Amino acid sequence: MGYIYLYTGTGGGKTANALGLALRSVGHGKKVVIIQFFKWREDIGEYLIKNRLTPNYEIYQFGREAWLGETEKTAEFAGENFEVECVKSVDKELAEKALAFAGKIMKDKKPHLLVLDEVGLAAEWKLVSVKDVLELLDNVPEETTVVMTGRLAPKELADRADFVNVVQQVKMPKDFKLTEGIQY
Repeated sequence: MGYIYLYTGTGGGKTANALGLALRSVGHGKKVVIIQFFKWREDIGEYLIKNRLTPNYEIYQFGREAWLGETEKTAEFAGENFEVECVKSVDKELAEKALAFAGKIMKDKKPHLLVLDEVGLAAEWKLVSVKDVLELLDNVPEETTVVMTGRLAPKELADRADFVNVVQQVKMPKDFKLTEGIQY
């Protein structure tokens, strides 16, 4: 029987936790599918490794080049500047497409592990309905474990999950720089 995990909170490492489970699963010869809401960068480690871990590892991205936020501005994080854009209708379309794709993957491939990276944030921002995410979770095949991540996740997702881990940032250096192979 598969379980449902939720990694949420303001700290870093939610996706990394999910990727750790993915690596373990692939190591045991199990099928893993990762669906990333919002993400588009192909220079991140979990995307770059896909061809080396085939056929047990698949990753799909449903994002556009932007750093999502509530207002449009330039923001600095870890020594890099990002153009911040408001959430747009295309983000809703992409998130809905990702959720529908997750349902199809579960039905057709019945993976050992299905990672819904940032689905919590997509639900919190109402780009997908909580009801639709819960419906997807109600249809998880018995052999599939689902991991959901997202900085913000509606209470209903936490209530539905078997395991909930809140990742909290306690400390971060002021002059922090993103490190290839660690943060991406």
